[in-house]
Amino acid sequence: RLPQLLMNGTTGIAVGMATNIPPHNIGELVDACVDLIAHPKLETKDLLKHIKGPDFPTGGQVLNSKAELKEIYTSGQGSVRLRGEWKLEEKGRGVQHIIVTSIPYTVNKSTLVSKIGEVVRERKLPPLTDVRDESTKEVRIVLEIKKDSDPELVMAYLYKHTPLQTNFGVNLTCLVPSDNPEVGTPQRLDLKAMLRYF
Repeated sequence: RLPQLLMNGTTGIAVGMATNIPPHNIGELVDACVDLIAHPKLETKDLLKHIKGPDFPTGGQVLNSKAELKEIYTSGQGSVRLRGEWKLEEKGRGVQHIIVTSIPYTVNKSTLVSKIGEVVRERKLPPLTDVRDESTKEVRIVLEIKKDSDPELVMAYLYKHTPLQTNFGVNLTCLVPSDNPEVGTPQRLDLKAMLRYF
């Protein structure tokens, strides 16, 4: 016996839509909402004095300019370039270690360490001699480099050839209220519209 749905017949088209909204600092969002409530005519560009950009929980440095971030928040789409941060640690006798202190959002730390390990094993970057993960609650990836090596050149290579630098594709597509209270309508929103619907 056929299911009731097939007996009655039905047609339709299924549409898949994607969204990818980066995390933000809650204090900045609240400040922007309060300002928008007090001044409803504010535009996205005005709200960006509160919201400086995404706030990723794994840290990392956002490489986009203010103009690029403004375009992302105005159009509802774009790419945020993100890279891990590092510092130098002196070990004495002219020996230095590079300490990676943050990694890009969504990058698996074990995978990153493994990729850097491949660079070491295959001797693709001669100044880099070893990598180890000494992370506890904080990210601490130790990169051992040869004496008198240029750490900036080492990091430039790793940013280019490992997931230590990535792109986060922003897509501010949301379901917004429609005439039918049970069904939302997908729309790509700018920052102001997102906050108003919220």
